[in-house]
Amino acid sequence: MEINDLTPAESRLWRAFASGTDVDFRAGGPTAADSDDPADGGTWGPERTVRASVLRSLLLDGPREEGRVAALSLAGARVTGRLDLQYATVDHPVRLRHCHFDEAPRFYGARLRELNLSESVLPGLISHAVRVEGVLRLTRARFDGMVRLAGAEITGSLYLEGTRIEAPDTEGPVLQLNQAVLGADLWAPGLSTRGPVRLTGASVTGTVNLRDARLDAAGGTALDAQNLVVGSGVGAACLRARGRVDFRGARVPGTLDLLHASLSSTGGTALRASSCVIGELWLRRGDRIEGALNLRRSQIDLLTLDTGKLPSEVYLGDLTYTALAPHEPAERRLPMLERDGDGFVPYAYEQLTASYRRIGDDDAARLVQLAKQRRRRRTLPWYGRLWGHLQDVAVGYGFRPLRAGGWLLSLLAVGSVAYGLHHPPPLKPAEAPDFNPVFYTLDLLLPVISFGQESAFAPEGGYQTLSYVLILMGWILATTVVAGVTRTVSRQ
Repeated sequence: MEINDLTPAESRLWRAFASGTDVDFRAGGPTAADSDDPADGGTWGPERTVRASVLRSLLLDGPREEGRVAALSLAGARVTGRLDLQYATVDHPVRLRHCHFDEAPRFYGARLRELNLSESVLPGLISHAVRVEGVLRLTRARFDGMVRLAGAEITGSLYLEGTRIEAPDTEGPVLQLNQAVLGADLWAPGLSTRGPVRLTGASVTGTVNLRDARLDAAGGTALDAQNLVVGSGVGAACLRARGRVDFRGARVPGTLDLLHASLSSTGGTALRASSCVIGELWLRRGDRIEGALNLRRSQIDLLTLDTGKLPSEVYLGDLTYTALAPHEPAERRLPMLERDGDGFVPYAYEQLTASYRRIGDDDAARLVQLAKQRRRRRTLPWYGRLWGHLQDVAVGYGFRPLRAGGWLLSLLAVGSVAYGLHHPPPLKPAEAPDFNPVFYTLDLLLPVISFGQESAFAPEGGYQTLSYVLILMGWILATTVVAGVTRTVSRQ
């Protein structure tokens, strides 16, 4: 491009490029006035307008100055036409801040040193498979169309702090980062999107920061982060998401922080973190989750979960966690298992039991096991339910051993009084021992121990019926007590 074909604004930029000097067209300079809002850039005149073709010529074949680093550093300009750098290799930093773009830039397959579009207004960004040898800054930029960074390779960080993306007439994700590879962080606190965000298969060496982000995709998936791999953690405290948040198959060795997060997906799954490997999952404080919570098959070292945040439907099948916090009574944790959409899941009760035993709360562990037996009873046929009710009433399935002692003492008292008032006749009067109503009753109640009383005397009428009842109750109590002792021994 000939220098004579340039406008005064473009000539100024052309001269500054060789030395990397900043060019700022804003009326107030760095402290821009209201008229410098890039959203109004369509009204800016020729004094601050630059053609995209001029920018392309500078980046591909611009002037050089010996001893200086050439760079494109422009602020407060209106860029007309399409900045098309598809498959180009650009060795200079590209900084286009506070600018207004008439058309979406195209960096498909390009190789860039640095790209900074912070606080600019753009109708979109097409950068599939772009490679940036440094950082990509889109801080507080505003997009009225899709931002396409699928398959991007960024050796540094991607900055989306305070960025706003709205694409009301677009089908599909408004922010595409699927299969992207970031050598450092995805820094996006305060990100605001109207439409789905896709992070499927992305790899982030450092941290994903979505604190205070607002993701709105009502009726769809607000954040699709399936198979996301993070080197550190995901910070999403105070996240506001309308639509599904999906971390299925993600690998997060650090913390997945959802403190104070507001998750809502009416009629669907609000949070799916199934088949994940997570160091710590924090689901505490803030609004109750609206929609289902799915943690199936995940492995979590520390699950921090507030019972008040849980929705009415959860899925916990094959969920494994080492520790559960904060410590709460079993009565507050058990409703979580009752809400499982898969019905009775024995493994979920075993996990909760193990978490209580790990911290030495055996009473809570026994209560969870008792609740497990009662829940299982609902799945049995009528005769199994009947036997279960008997075990429950008698000794709480062996988890209430003191209750067995109370029943035994009560039955012993009844039998001792009844047979003490009416001695049963001996079978062989000459050989029978002296009758003792207490030991005779014990002989009936205890199925293994014999004191020689039961075999020597034969009650009649109603007293014989009483002996049958005592024998039957003795077997029930003995069976359930043995079952409880067996559980205790095997646990230890």
